[in-house]
Amino acid sequence: MYKPGVEQVQAGERETIGEICTAFDTILETTTQDYGHAVRSVHAKSHGVLDGELTIDSGLPPELAQGLFAQAGTHKVLIRMSTNAGDILPDAVSLPRGLAMKVLAVVGERLPGSDGTAQDFVMVNGTVFQAKTAEQFLGNLKLLAKTTDKLEGTKKVVSAVLRGVRGALETVGIESAAINSMGGAPNVEPLGETYYSVTPFRFGDYIAKFSLAPLAPSMTALTGRIIDIDGRDNAIRDEVRREMRSTGAEWEFRIQLCRDLERQPIEDPTVEWDEEEAPFQRVGIVRAAIQDSWDPTLVRRINEEIRFSVWTGLAAHQPLGNINRARNEPYRHSADFRARVNGCPYHEPTQAQG
Repeated sequence: MYKPGVEQVQAGERETIGEICTAFDTILETTTQDYGHAVRSVHAKSHGVLDGELTIDSGLPPELAQGLFAQAGTHKVLIRMSTNAGDILPDAVSLPRGLAMKVLAVVGERLPGSDGTAQDFVMVNGTVFQAKTAEQFLGNLKLLAKTTDKLEGTKKVVSAVLRGVRGALETVGIESAAINSMGGAPNVEPLGETYYSVTPFRFGDYIAKFSLAPLAPSMTALTGRIIDIDGRDNAIRDEVRREMRSTGAEWEFRIQLCRDLERQPIEDPTVEWDEEEAPFQRVGIVRAAIQDSWDPTLVRRINEEIRFSVWTGLAAHQPLGNINRARNEPYRHSADFRARVNGCPYHEPTQAQG
């Protein structure tokens, strides 16, 4: 059950968050100089943008009928698929996949500073975060800042080596989020992947993690499929576009309720919540019809005119834990930088627009 005080704020947390903003500035200033245009400080490269719908299941049990999911119905959604680097790299540098979704026309008490009427979900195709604390996350960002726009050819070589290391570890049952984040992730088809929030959130009266799992047979057939880059810098974008032009996408939206704060900790997102102890349960379906996943109008709207943040949404889905607290101010700081430099303010959808 959720209750105030479930989080444990660490000493020096505010100072660490300030340093994260500084690290973001280094990445943003470097990439802006390179591209003549400001891009996101993380997840800069997108592989596809979609519009679709989230249909919330009817007849959910009380522990699942919480917050956004308390009422059955359908909401429009905007989806952005990406990889996690702060610079726009060729796809030969293989990184974890990300999926951000903005659910429109959501009714309820908002998180402090949360404009508009949308609920955002930000996920990756891994079950854990690569850093235990904001301080460790800062260390990763400092390394990323030092290597942004540096040695692209070397990154390709390192990525190939790390993919080999990852494969060797997998043979003995070890998966490393750190190796994935440095370029060792398999170059998989995004539409076949399962995505996870990896960090915990309030879920009304409870605590939970979120997940999107492919449901359509055309998508599950892509699960684990490695994309042949073959010298194509934007091969992933090309593959997603080809798939979405021929078949629609359908995901199952799932909730993983915290059952034991010791076994499913709030402050350590490097700990995977065991699905046998805390199984994922379906609360709805996300559908995106056949469409052009690189439609210029939608690309501009999603990539340039809106932001995604775990802190955009309902108080009933308050982000929890040290890493989530450290994602609030720096991510808005990054979006403000882009808006200022590009002269393009971001716009949070309102209920009337949804």
